[in-house]
Amino acid sequence: MKDEELKDKIEDQPVENSEETVEKSDEEPAKTEEKPAKVETKLTKIDYDKKEEKPAEKKSSTSNNGVLVIAILALMTGVIALSMLFVQYFVPSISSPVTLYNNDGNNNITFEEGAPIADVAAAVSPSVVSIVTETRTTSWYGSYDSSAAGTGFIVTADGFVVTNKHVVEGARTINIIMDNGTEYKNVKLIGTDPLNDVAVLKIDGVSDLKAVKLGDSKTLRAGQQVIAIGNALGQYQNTVTAGIISGTGRSLTAADSTGSTYENLSDMIQTDAAINGGNSGGPLVNAAGEVIGINTAYASDSQSIGFAIPITGVKGLIRDAIKEGKIQRAVLGVRYYSLDAAKAKELDLGVESGAYLYTSNSSSAIISGGSAEIAGLKDGDVIVAINDTYIGPAGSLSTLVGEYSVGDTVKLTVVRNKQAFEVNATLTAYK
Repeated sequence: MKDEELKDKIEDQPVENSEETVEKSDEEPAKTEEKPAKVETKLTKIDYDKKEEKPAEKKSSTSNNGVLVIAILALMTGVIALSMLFVQYFVPSISSPVTLYNNDGNNNITFEEGAPIADVAAAVSPSVVSIVTETRTTSWYGSYDSSAAGTGFIVTADGFVVTNKHVVEGARTINIIMDNGTEYKNVKLIGTDPLNDVAVLKIDGVSDLKAVKLGDSKTLRAGQQVIAIGNALGQYQNTVTAGIISGTGRSLTAADSTGSTYENLSDMIQTDAAINGGNSGGPLVNAAGEVIGINTAYASDSQSIGFAIPITGVKGLIRDAIKEGKIQRAVLGVRYYSLDAAKAKELDLGVESGAYLYTSNSSSAIISGGSAEIAGLKDGDVIVAINDTYIGPAGSLSTLVGEYSVGDTVKLTVVRNKQAFEVNATLTAYK
């Protein structure tokens, strides 16, 4: 087999077998297996100036060929561009744990069998917040002050909030407006995921906020009913739209409108629930009222094609942010290629799906000093399951590892030379 037939993949941001290219903007593309559709997107860029953090203030408020372009949903009222920045961590006090619900049966519930859409929306909306950021952008034409609007959702009673990285990236100030109009100013940015479009914020001085329930995205099925809630167009707070899961495991590349900067997004949930500019960071919710995804992008030149990050893939990061007061992503320390049945058969690996530890260059797929090396994994191994959850149907290797925290020990089911064995690995932090 020729090396160029496989893509060199790192564990935490793998390139899927049928890759789509997407742009970050206010519109979304349709993705196809054989030929990627083209879409336009804009991803907001915000210049981040380090500054002394002030405590949160509470205040009442009334309130083109082959390129798939996907709209990243943060809405800016000033200059719009894309930037890949990592933000300094802020360290808050340790707080209450995230409410995690992993009942597989909840993804089988429909709105008719469970609560009506209106009841689910009413129960979840108090936990959904609007995020407004202030930005100073400098260009050849001078400096401009601008603001951006996005969405987030509360995960603990003491004020931890999850959103998209591109909503807050580079922001000089971050303000949060609750469903009831209460506004919190100078909200802290705990940090951003180095490998995914996720950020965690902290509202200080609160203890009685209503938190969402986090569901299990590993058991999602095409056709399952969902709702999306968000700050549509940056002005229609907590807009509710309904639809279904159109597909899972989607890979795409999001780019700014100029096509000059790209960001890979993998293992995404596809939904036809309407997602609009400003919805970025809002929850995708199942009929049980549990968050199963983070709304992130939509296809700009088509209708009813939106994408969300699976919640399973960020549960570990959320736990660590709450417990440690900083962002750290658990990894195995491997580079891999996601296998489907056709490619696995072509390579005669003795499996139908999994993560093939392989690189197309001379470097090893096993990162030196990482968990996989310590556990004895080798180039050419195929990881087929993590804690008995199979890679492929439930998500990619990166997503399944993302459910766990740094320091957790997981059981890996591995196939080497068509022989299966199990080995334990203790996850380390991405560096």
